[in-house]
Amino acid sequence: MYVKPKKQLGQHFLTDMGIAKRIADTLPAEGPFKVLEIGPGTGVLTQFLLQRNPIDLLVIEIDNESVAYLNQNFEALAGKIIADDFLKYDVPSIFGGEPFALIGNYPYNISSQIFFKALEHKEQIPFISGMLQKEVAERLASKPGKKAYGILSVLLQAYYDIEYLFTVPPGVFNPPPKVQSAVIKMVRNSVTSLPCNEVLFKQVVKTTFNQRRKTIRNSIKPLLGAEFDKAGTPLLDKRPEQLSVAEFVKLTSWVESQQKA
Repeated sequence: MYVKPKKQLGQHFLTDMGIAKRIADTLPAEGPFKVLEIGPGTGVLTQFLLQRNPIDLLVIEIDNESVAYLNQNFEALAGKIIADDFLKYDVPSIFGGEPFALIGNYPYNISSQIFFKALEHKEQIPFISGMLQKEVAERLASKPGKKAYGILSVLLQAYYDIEYLFTVPPGVFNPPPKVQSAVIKMVRNSVTSLPCNEVLFKQVVKTTFNQRRKTIRNSIKPLLGAEFDKAGTPLLDKRPEQLSVAEFVKLTSWVESQQKA
């Protein structure tokens, strides 16, 4: 049975077994031993995940043709294939609410949405790894002051330690994508909650980066209106890409104090 890669699903099937094994090997030896693979396709990565012991593997796949292929070729996946869309799926129901690792060759067109959804369930997902578009991987792992540093960087780095592992060329895929790929690893840090209003924190990060060329003094106006203490904090003189996660926390607390004033 042949599975045709579908452009509308962003499918680029990995053909290099060595790279597939390297991705599987990103899983920590000490667990969590429950693992969800997103978008297994024809099982190139799956086969190496199944070789790891101990591991309790589930896969989630939206493509019916790929689901049929997996059922036909992987007896070990019997009863372990979720034929659904991860972005619409009820994450707490996976593994009965127990912690699990997330891994996959993520569809490039929805990888950011996948990570934002994982972030919503960060207490259940202490580890994430896999392959995605190089540009997005650089954004995830970027430090303040870099061009790639943005909304995704700040919101995810607030709760995860993120490492860019290695770059993958287009030629090891069918069909080859028009971009380079990369493999990343994300490990949940010790932050249980931020010392500020977390809903406002997201608003501050998104509002300032949506006008990233402006200083924060100018980009923060939608949250404060025209009248606010423009000398209130030195952070106002910076641009968003210059602020660390800790500084965004401070800025959020200051914004909240101004809103209450």
